[in-house]
Formats: sequence, C-alpha cells, structure tokens
Amino acid sequence: MFDAYCAALPAAFHVVQWGGATVWKVGDGNQSKVFAIAGWGDGSRPAYTFKVSPVAYEMLREEPGLRPAPYLASRGMKWIQQYADPGLSDENLKAYLAESHRLAARNLTKKQRIALGLP
Repeated sequence: MFDAYCAALPAAFHVVQWGGATVWKVGDGNQSKVFAIAGWGDGSRPAYTFKVSPVAYEMLREEPGLRPAPYLASRGMKWIQQYADPGLSDENLKAYLAESHRLAARNLTKKQRIALGLP
C-alpha cells in the first residue's frame, strides 16, 4: 500500500538511501524534498515516517503505535513515525502521506513547482 500510494502522488519518485531505507521524494533529480520514509520499526513491522504540520505533530506524537520520528524530530522537525500497532488506518495513513507530500512540495521553488505541475 505505502509504495503504491506514494508512487501515485504527483512528481514523486523513489530512492533507496540511509542504510537501505525506502525514501520517497517530490521534485526532480536535481532538486527534491523528502516526504516519506519506510524502514523497519520495532520487530518485523515496517515503520512509516512522514512530515506533519505542528498541530498534527502534537495530536499524533502520543498515539499508540506512533512517535516523533527518530533523528528527524530530535532536530526540531515535525515528523511522525508509525512503528507499531495499532498506528493509523490505511485511509488515515494515506491522508497524512498526501499532506506530507504537499508540505514538502511547497518547499520547492515556485519555478520548480510550475515545471512539475504542482500547485
């Protein structure tokens, strides 16, 4: 579900970096912004990490199966990681991934967003 959904978002592309993590970016090969990361959480369940608004960060940080994203949140960035059950439903995870994509895309230059057909 995760990879297929991220791949369907506009101007999204996939790379493997940071020790084998599946990293989704928005942009082009020259300039891009990370919006989602998949790796292994606690145990055998995949962990999904995504950017959120400050309000969503405060709401999600204490929910069961979610936490401030290791490394990213410790540097003051508003990223959440779903690492255990129950976490988010697939529908809610998709909504947060779409919002993460939007938040990352707005950090691209205006010229770049226009060229990529992003709002």
